[in-house]
Amino acid sequence: MHGSVVRTERLTPTLVRVVLGGPGLDGFRSADGTDAYVNVAIPPAGAPYGAVFDPRALREAGLPREQLPARRRYTVRSWDADARELAIDFVVHGDAGVAGPWAASAEPGDVLVFEGPASGYRPDPAAAWHLMLGDESALPAVAASLEALPTDATAVVRLVCDGPEHEVPLSAPAGTDLVWLHRTHDDERDAALLLEATRALEWPDGTVHAFVHGEAEEIRAVRRHLLLDRGLERSEMSCSPYWRRTMTDEAWRSVKRDFVAAMDAEVA
Repeated sequence: MHGSVVRTERLTPTLVRVVLGGPGLDGFRSADGTDAYVNVAIPPAGAPYGAVFDPRALREAGLPREQLPARRRYTVRSWDADARELAIDFVVHGDAGVAGPWAASAEPGDVLVFEGPASGYRPDPAAAWHLMLGDESALPAVAASLEALPTDATAVVRLVCDGPEHEVPLSAPAGTDLVWLHRTHDDERDAALLLEATRALEWPDGTVHAFVHGEAEEIRAVRRHLLLDRGLERSEMSCSPYWRRTMTDEAWRSVKRDFVAAMDAEVA
């Protein structure tokens, strides 16, 4: 499946929204979860195939590794079935990575090939309250999840970002406790922001449903705290490390499976 860029919007200095449309989205159906994601495929410069391609067929064709598209997973920010427009938010840090630079330079008519969507989380309507913890990488799913909550829901949200200019307006129930945590650009202090904020929370009564996604070591520490100190069950939490400090996308992808296995084994 593929979409053509309709427009882009710079939401913050490091967050770009790309809106896709066109006949390549015919047959697209949104997943049930508010963390719905697609696996995008971005070809390298000079790729010996067209803008529209089948990622699976390329993998089976035996092309050299350097000619294969880079694969990245991105959360669907929104799907407008009436307008048939798919919005995806990309975190951009200069020329680093593959998908970020592509989004930063995307122009109307450019094509993005992807597979999916799939999902694994939606706020449990039976929960007494909802806990959402993360950073810019988790922001699209957190935003969609808050929009899906009933108006009388209780939500506690802590989000890490680079500063006030990196905050984005969020539509949430009136009773939402939302705090943005600003990085100091001291890696040691920044790595502790989310954990310290979670430890400091006053815990509402009743069953919680948690969404905890972001930087790998930060998420690992928060997960340990929630399971061991707060007594959450694994079934009450959606938890995943999206990226890892000091690692490129490719380096992180190569070790992520082992990291997640170790994290899961640490607190079963």
